[in-house]
Amino acid sequence: MKGLFKSKPRTPADVVRQTRDLLLYAQRGSTSDSRESKREEKVLELCKNIRELKSILYGNSESEPVAEACAQLTQEFFKENTLRLLILCLPKLNLEARKDATQVVANLQRQQVHSRLIASDYLEANIDLMDILAEGYEDTDMALHYGAMLRECIRHQIVARYVLESKHMKKFFDYIQLPNFDIAADAAATFKELLTRHKSTVAEFLSKNYGWFFAEYNSKLLESANYITRRQAIKLLGDILLDRSNSATMTRYVSSRDNLRILMNLLRESSKSIQIEAFHVFKLFAANQNKPPDIISILVANKSKLIRLFADFKTDKENAEFEADKAQVVKEIASLEPVESRDSP
Repeated sequence: MKGLFKSKPRTPADVVRQTRDLLLYAQRGSTSDSRESKREEKVLELCKNIRELKSILYGNSESEPVAEACAQLTQEFFKENTLRLLILCLPKLNLEARKDATQVVANLQRQQVHSRLIASDYLEANIDLMDILAEGYEDTDMALHYGAMLRECIRHQIVARYVLESKHMKKFFDYIQLPNFDIAADAAATFKELLTRHKSTVAEFLSKNYGWFFAEYNSKLLESANYITRRQAIKLLGDILLDRSNSATMTRYVSSRDNLRILMNLLRESSKSIQIEAFHVFKLFAANQNKPPDIISILVANKSKLIRLFADFKTDKENAEFEADKAQVVKEIASLEPVESRDSP
């Protein structure tokens, strides 16, 4: 007889509500030994629920995600503090559930309800959650999960602006150099996302914070003893300076003799990939039509060395654009004259 009365299937909103209740239970915690078995049972149930949320949002081997179900789940998820609870309880979950939770949070950032990204509204009202995610890089167990969540949240401009303007931004220079390779690489990926995704916000940040930012960037990244750090940093620097939105920052950067010195050292690296990326930044110094006198003096003093270096400078594959850029840089340097000669009658 029991089989005749099957329970009604849960709606996506039901799954979210039950997940929220289980997260509240997990957050409360319990030191009583007698309740430990019940606690483990509840956490196991919570992990299953998170897996079900993921299945609704991403679909599974048998079915594609249903837009209506995703919208219903998203609406319920952000109605109350489910995201906050999930972030706070993440350390209490097993590894698989943490991975599932990370994917759920990532997907929810893109879900629209009535043509609105409601995740953005929620995060604007709960922006302090970004402090937890950013500081996650200091916890070896949580760094990759919180880092992945943070990158997805940065999709929203309001979130990116908050992180850029926060105390966490300075810490990224240290996170990128953590001894754990996976965590350092994840921090570098987040750092790149922060500095490239939202053009106008990035341009404003660099303009306001030029001094300390590039002092840290040069000393900790471009002059790092770590080859991978230097390679990633020079590539990202090129991406930043060559973006039209950052033209004011680029002009300022290529007017500094200290910056030029660093770039010329990178041009002499044994690594071909670092040399090539350094060239893409160096050509901005050469192309600047308003070079300060000290920049001209350095380029003139090193004219023959630079022309000799560029003569043997080649990419692994034939690249017409690179060759044209190189020819232009050589022409520009060759035509430079000492500053005194320019001033003499």
